Amino acid sequence: MRIPFLSRQPRVAMVRLAGVIAARGGPVGGPALNIEHLGPILDRAFALKRLAGVVLAINSPGGSPVQSALIGARIRRLAEEKKVPVIACVEDAAASGGYWLACAADEIVADGASIVGSIGVISASFGVQELMERWGVERRLTTAGGQKSFLDPFRPVQPEQQERLEELLSSIHREFKDWVRGRRGAKLTAPEEELFTGRFWTGREALPLGLIDRLGDAQSEIRRRFGDKTQVVRFGARKPPLPMRLLGGGAALALAHAAALAEERAAWGRIGL
Repeated sequence: MRIPFLSRQPRVAMVRLAGVIAARGGPVGGPALNIEHLGPILDRAFALKRLAGVVLAINSPGGSPVQSALIGARIRRLAEEKKVPVIACVEDAAASGGYWLACAADEIVADGASIVGSIGVISASFGVQELMERWGVERRLTTAGGQKSFLDPFRPVQPEQQERLEELLSSIHREFKDWVRGRRGAKLTAPEEELFTGRFWTGREALPLGLIDRLGDAQSEIRRRFGDKTQVVRFGARKPPLPMRLLGGGAALALAHAAALAEERAAWGRIGL
């Protein structure tokens, strides 16, 4: 009989990256993907004894570009320190920030029906100034600094502020494109004018474009790359206790969870899932 902790077999760390990428907490059932929660998990995964490689099981529609960059940078630093390969295995989606995370891996594997890509940046808001006028609501706002009230939803869009927003989005988009170029390099076979528009593809469509390396899934990839006898150690965010998930921890937390769920639903909806 083999005793697991005495086994000398190679080990693979499987880190699950599922959900929206955001600085603040996620909906009931677990935290959002951010460096605060994932940093310690990644540290433990890469610290495994007899580590042969790390598999990232990704299922994310995207989210915060800053958190995506921080998580991706942590993965690359640990991979270079430990000198182990990192393989991203896409489930339903690695879109936008989810694809940013996938590019932290040395190779990307996806199902033929996975959603991949969406290399772009989006900003959405509402304007309610006409509704306020209809109901006779007066907006009272005082600022020190001409740009402090930026894109106020209670006022008409000001052209110079809209122009500034587009500049900010373009700057973030450049960061995203530079990351993809640096990580995928010569593997990208389609023109950048096609790849970097925010469009997404299925895994089967993404393969000839160089956005992924092959079709497959995490279990088959582990067997193919590391062998049948490799021990898989799973890592991921822990769920809150059941009463917390059911009750939301009170009215305030319940409202916060509802808002997070709506935000997550909107993120998945942008890629049709």
